[in-house]
This record gives sequence, structure tokens and C-alpha cells, in this order.
Amino acid sequence: QVQLVESGGGLVQPGGSLRLSCAASGNIVRIYAMGWYRQAPGKQRELVAVITSGGSTNYVDSVKGRFTISRDNAKNTVYLQMNSLKPEDTAVYYCNADLLLIATMSPRNYWGQGTQVTVSS
Repeated sequence: QVQLVESGGGLVQPGGSLRLSCAASGNIVRIYAMGWYRQAPGKQRELVAVITSGGSTNYVDSVKGRFTISRDNAKNTVYLQMNSLKPEDTAVYYCNADLLLIATMSPRNYWGQGTQVTVSS
């Protein structure tokens, strides 16, 4: 069984900051990539940021310069530091990971349950 547990969401004023975390648990052999998606009401889910096992990162253009993704491999955890938050950042943020498990020969993709981020005055 694999579980991705997100935390750190909440209500913040425009210009504020939040840090999301996602901890992966289970019989994990290797994490190939972990990232964050978000989905606002009525909008398609989009990739916000991703970090690979080699440490390379990618961001959607709208968050570049404001968000930073990082990881702690020893804790199987990925973080998303969100600064200068805007109302348009309001969404449910989902953790996503490509994981290699003990029982498998190739990686599979997994999703967390999501955490709500609301940016409002």
C-alpha cells in the first residue's frame, strides 16, 4: 500500500506564504519524481512543479519566481514553498509521485488526496 499525505494548506492573504508538504509512505524502493498539481473550480488540473530523482525542477510559468519545489529523500517528502501568493493561486493542490515499489519491476504513478489553498482578503 502506498500513501501520499499532503499538509500545509489553508487560508492566506494575498502576498502571503504557505509551505506544502507531501510525505510518501509504503514499500518504496525509489522515488523517480514528485510534484504538485492544482485544480481550481471549473478549471483543468495543471502541473505546478515537479522535481526528479536527479534534482531537476520544472514549473508552470505562472508560478516561476514565486514557488520553489524541494525534496528530502531520506523522509520521502516533497515540499512546495509558495511566496507572494495571489488569489488566482486558489485551488486544491495535489501531490503526485512516480514510485518504484518492492513488488513491482517498473514505477507507477500515485496521487494524494489534495489540500486546499485559499488566497483571499
